[in-house]
Amino acid sequence: QVQLVESGGGLVQAGGSLRLSCAASGRTFSNYAMGWFRQAPGKERDFVAAIRAMGSTYYADSVKGRFAISRDNTKNTVYLQMNSLKPEDTAVYYCAADLRGLITSTQYNYWGQGTQVTVSS
Repeated sequence: QVQLVESGGGLVQAGGSLRLSCAASGRTFSNYAMGWFRQAPGKERDFVAAIRAMGSTYYADSVKGRFAISRDNTKNTVYLQMNSLKPEDTAVYYCAADLRGLITSTQYNYWGQGTQVTVSS
């Protein structure tokens, strides 16, 4: 069982930056693939970024070059550095974990409660 708690969301102007954190419980965090997803009002939950246990990273086309995912296995934490934010990045951002190495699928086994990111124009 893994519990995930996101933090770092907030209100930022377009062009600004935020760093989201996702703290995970459990002693086997390093074995999990970790993903970030987002869901805007009235829309489906979409893949944003993922990082495999061994460190390979993957990004949605819409965030490539602006967002960076990283993990610190000593702190059981995954991060999402978001730069050059745009109003269309506004959404609730969710952290997810899975042992199967899922990348873009929303079928991750474990999810956090989400953190709101709002980008004003």
